[in-house]
Amino acid sequence: MTATVRAAVLSAVGAPLTVTEIDLPDPGPGQVRIRLAAAGVCHSDLSLSDGTMRVPVPAVLGHEGAGTVVAVGEGVTRLAPGDPVVLNWAPSCGRCHACSLGEVWLCSDALSGTAAVHARTADGTELHPGLNVAAFAEETVVAESCVLPLPAGVPLTDAALLGCAVLTGYGAVHNSARVREGESVAVFGVGGVGLAAVQAARIAGASRIVAVDVSAAKEELARAAGATDFVVASDTTPRAVRALTGGQGTDVSVECAGRAVSIRAAWESTRRGGRTTVVGIGGKSEQVTFNALELFHWGRTLSGCVYGNADPAHDLPVLAEHVRAGRLDLGALVTERIALEGIPAAFENMLAGKGGRALVVF
Repeated sequence: MTATVRAAVLSAVGAPLTVTEIDLPDPGPGQVRIRLAAAGVCHSDLSLSDGTMRVPVPAVLGHEGAGTVVAVGEGVTRLAPGDPVVLNWAPSCGRCHACSLGEVWLCSDALSGTAAVHARTADGTELHPGLNVAAFAEETVVAESCVLPLPAGVPLTDAALLGCAVLTGYGAVHNSARVREGESVAVFGVGGVGLAAVQAARIAGASRIVAVDVSAAKEELARAAGATDFVVASDTTPRAVRALTGGQGTDVSVECAGRAVSIRAAWESTRRGGRTTVVGIGGKSEQVTFNALELFHWGRTLSGCVYGNADPAHDLPVLAEHVRAGRLDLGALVTERIALEGIPAAFENMLAGKGGRALVVF
């Protein structure tokens, strides 16, 4: 049997998302059906729609979501109807080389589910789940491995942000850059992930947190998240950051925009011997160059960061405890609550550098 639900569908790379009815099957063996409470609109969704990142199409996008279990398929034992859950778009297989090393965020099999047929349109067109979970829909059917029980005390709607923005931003600070109490941190790009990184730096006890963004309008958001300083991005950004840190630069810089210019600025804003962590996903045309002498002289560490270098099963309870204790404010990351039809406008706002996280509320 199937059920008809509304979803935002990407018909082809570069095409606008259209909200339409799709036929969603009942969960099969090892699968779970979720009624979505909310789904965050992430820059990765925009990257999927414009072809920067490749997935099979047509597809239902959306990978950051939370909701309630409606039904479970044969063999599912961890979950039951009525359970509140968070979607995990990058489940680890537990078998590949990366998983054997404990680096589950680099699992080589994490996105294998995107090739599956997820649902169909009224005319029978097959649809794929954009990043495994197809959260831009009233309901979705996913593998049990893509579902994490939501710890008590976390609002279900705002919990959607835990599935990507918060795991990524928090993980970049705590798992990748490993910010220590008293260190200084610069965060480049304060959208949803960047604001989460600012909050994470505050939780880590950073002495100075410099938020950098192209939009001066984001200063209030950044300071509310915990930034002590705000710099409007320009050609002189590294100089401005160094001026705020006694001429040295920050101990850690976290880049969340995925642009060559901001990666380079983050690198130059980091002190000698410091750490630069790149979280933003850029296109192949975004080329960043370094000369051999500066790599030796500055002694900085430059590292990429995938999904916050997080193990969602381990890190989600940690984040939930921060929420319960009032240290992590999920609602402060949300600047707009929209319907499915509002996703294209949210994409436009991203391109224009406006706001934090837009949240689709069902």
